[in-house]
Amino acid sequence: MPRKRPGPTTKGNGRPAGLRATAVRHWITTAPGTYIWLTVLFVTTVVLHRMSPAFEDAFLRDRSTNLHELSQNPVRVLISSAFWIDGGRWLPYAVLFTVFHATAEHWLGTLRWLAVATTAHVVATLVSEGVLAWAIRQDHAPQSAADARDIGVSYALAGVIAVLTYRVPRPWPYVYAFAVLVFYGIPLVADGRTFTDVGHFTAVLTGLACYPLTRNARERGETKHPTAQ
Repeated sequence: MPRKRPGPTTKGNGRPAGLRATAVRHWITTAPGTYIWLTVLFVTTVVLHRMSPAFEDAFLRDRSTNLHELSQNPVRVLISSAFWIDGGRWLPYAVLFTVFHATAEHWLGTLRWLAVATTAHVVATLVSEGVLAWAIRQDHAPQSAADARDIGVSYALAGVIAVLTYRVPRPWPYVYAFAVLVFYGIPLVADGRTFTDVGHFTAVLTGLACYPLTRNARERGETKHPTAQ
């Protein structure tokens, strides 16, 4: 008797594994900015793991958006600080980038997504460092804080998380926005708050202020999914 030709491999819910792989590949290739950024972060994280602790500290300070470096090389450190992860844990960011950055890039398109992320990163950095400079002048923070390590992608991520408020279907945007504001606002009013807490909350407000960049995307979504009458 002729042998049966094997069908597509299935796992879990029975969906062909090949279809799932195609869906994953499509998700990644249609969010190129997110995954190029994530790949660079993977490479730089591997590089950091090969450094001695002392060299790593000096290396990251040179690429930090602290007051000293911003006064010397503002453009360089604003760019370079977004390509390093302080702490060396890449996998959590891979999950967060996939959930939030890739979703926003699919929705807004690469240029507008990048505009939101960049604006949140720059505005939050300048505001938080401005607050820190004021705190130093008022003797609320030590002078050494001007050379603190401040690198990473969390400000851009917070801004993108916030702008996705306008992606959430009604009436849930209000719930989502409230949850985001509470999540980033609690550290701001708690004891032991830092200038980075100010930066994260500023990034959230910046993301919410990027509403004009979402209008065309919202109109496309409403056209595809008209409200039932």
